[in-house]
Amino acid sequence: MQNRLILNSLYVIFACTPIMTKAQQMTKKIPAPIAKIIPTTLEKHGDVRIDNYFWLNDRENPEVIDYLNKENEYYNTLTADSKQFQKELFDEMKARIKEDDESVPYLYNGYYYITRFEKGNDYPIYSRKKGSLDSKEEIMFNCNEMAKGHKYFQLSGLSISMDNQFATFALDTVGRRIYTLQVKNLVTGEILSDKILNTSGNSTWANDNKTIFYTKQDPKTLRSDKVYKHKLGNDASKDELVYFEKDDTFNVSVSKEKSKKYIVIESSSTLTTESRILPADSPDSEFKIFQKRIRGIEYSISHYGDSFYILTNKDKAINFKLMKTSETKTSKENWTDLIPHRKDVLIEDIEIFKNYIVISERSNGLNKIRIRPWSGTGEYYLPFESETYTAYTSTNVDFDTEILRYGYQSLATPSSVIDFNMKTKTKEIKKEQQVLGGKFDKNNYVEERIWATATDGTKVPISMVYRKEIKKDGINPLLLYAYGSYGISMDPYFSSTRLSLLDRGFIFAIAHIRGGEDLGRQWYEDGKLLKKKNTFTDFIDCSKYVIEQNYTSPKHLYAEGGSAGGLLMGAIVNMAPELYNGVIAQVPFVDVMTTMLDDSIPLTTGEYDEWGNPNVKKYYDYMKSYSPYDNVKPQAYPNMYVSTGLHDSQVQYWEPAKWVAKLRMLKTNDNLLFLNTNMDAGHGGASGRFEALKELAKEFSFLVDLERIKAN
Repeated sequence: MQNRLILNSLYVIFACTPIMTKAQQMTKKIPAPIAKIIPTTLEKHGDVRIDNYFWLNDRENPEVIDYLNKENEYYNTLTADSKQFQKELFDEMKARIKEDDESVPYLYNGYYYITRFEKGNDYPIYSRKKGSLDSKEEIMFNCNEMAKGHKYFQLSGLSISMDNQFATFALDTVGRRIYTLQVKNLVTGEILSDKILNTSGNSTWANDNKTIFYTKQDPKTLRSDKVYKHKLGNDASKDELVYFEKDDTFNVSVSKEKSKKYIVIESSSTLTTESRILPADSPDSEFKIFQKRIRGIEYSISHYGDSFYILTNKDKAINFKLMKTSETKTSKENWTDLIPHRKDVLIEDIEIFKNYIVISERSNGLNKIRIRPWSGTGEYYLPFESETYTAYTSTNVDFDTEILRYGYQSLATPSSVIDFNMKTKTKEIKKEQQVLGGKFDKNNYVEERIWATATDGTKVPISMVYRKEIKKDGINPLLLYAYGSYGISMDPYFSSTRLSLLDRGFIFAIAHIRGGEDLGRQWYEDGKLLKKKNTFTDFIDCSKYVIEQNYTSPKHLYAEGGSAGGLLMGAIVNMAPELYNGVIAQVPFVDVMTTMLDDSIPLTTGEYDEWGNPNVKKYYDYMKSYSPYDNVKPQAYPNMYVSTGLHDSQVQYWEPAKWVAKLRMLKTNDNLLFLNTNMDAGHGGASGRFEALKELAKEFSFLVDLERIKAN
């Protein structure tokens, strides 16, 4: 059966038949769950909203759990005929993955660190080898053993003491991203009695090997707002609070500089940064402000020698510039330009080495890696030829080295980890992602970057990949993906699981819409706050363009997005439902108004600079004009698959639950509408590398079934 599903020749698409899918036929026989209506009046600025499903906001209410379970039962009943196919998809995707896999080792403070997986296991094993890769392996954490008895398991925040003896680690066994911080003696294998509850998982060691700085969250909003100092062996309840961030629009983190000389507390909001520094050798001294916060000025710092290097938007440098200052004079009047601002080039990050500084840039939507010797002469860029690639600096924790480690991949090229000698300009491919099964050949696929024209004349890039045999005849199924928020760029990336769609005749495309930073910082500014609708109209215009260019048609176009990308999905199905045959909305942020008006739930106050503060009327009015839940109306909607997690701390489960309930009441057609809730997971879905494939198989099955694709 599996061999039948893995493509040797193209699958036949019975796309024009009017016959409904089995699930569509069953909607006429099996009634969907109907959430009861309990009107709740919500008023702001004199405007009244009636929320019929506000009652779903209580996960402790048995009736809420009952409703979610009924939605899951409805989904399972209507897709019963596809369960075997979902299993085959799962097996097919899993078969491409090298199960006994491991990361490329990296050297840090005398040890090589490795993350590896064993065949048949879901979770990683973290290990290390002293001095040489030929040394005996020391297993630090076997997450497969640690995960036993837990439906969800996540280990995060590993940090190693300078003497290599101790490691802090953080555990979440619920999926709500509330971590318990613990310490392990790596020499004896003992888990120490030090146990700190309700942390963010973020921690770092001072250089004395006994002081740990860590962050805690507000228990209700989950905002990371406090930095504590813990002494090894002490009672955690007596830990010293070293910093409290009072401004509820800011979050805090703590880390150590690559030079190992300073501990840094960073307070950041969407628009503003403030850092504090402390000598890592003197953990009991006071943190000092690097540069006090000034609204609208962002900066990040890196230490080298006797100087700090500052990546900042100071002086209206919208695409950021690189500045330098003495470690003894850190306020902004002492900063001097090292790499000036450029209107057409975004500086995204820097890596500092003993003899080089490496700058990650973005221009014309493409990644560039610039290598600059500290001598000031002989700088150059790494050469990349494709127009749909992704290149990025990887794990570079070693300071005194000529080797830059970077990653490269594209929509049709599996990811590679490459060690590049910055002096000799030679490279060594340390690892190339293996696609097992013997069927994959990158030469069987075509990659393209095309440009759609938005309503306001802006050119929006689209990256796409498809099999060579595909013809632009308008009947190809096309899955268009996007995110479009927080300045997060969606670079073209390889996915072995995606082959299950490509080899069934799908085109996969990424719309690089405004709201990300794909084309620079202005691209982000033009897709947020009172310009947020550009994100939605860009996606719609990209959809129209791939239809106009005959890649697909409305009968075969599908859209996908998650979280803030799920907001995008909610907006486009209200604005242009006729363009799509199906939509996948993962953990969608769709109840924008209610969430942004509730400052007691996670993320809200920290995101006023992203979406606007609805306590201000102009932002309230604008949000209400696009908020998906508030704009559901009587009309025909596409087939939709909506997923969520009961313990999601970022987009609460009730947003998609309420949205689906309202869609059921108002939509005017019999198209499929599924709400699938993982009752044991949070925002990231199921834990474990293969459990996630089961969720992906549900999505792929949804698409393939709608296309009525059959094997030869």
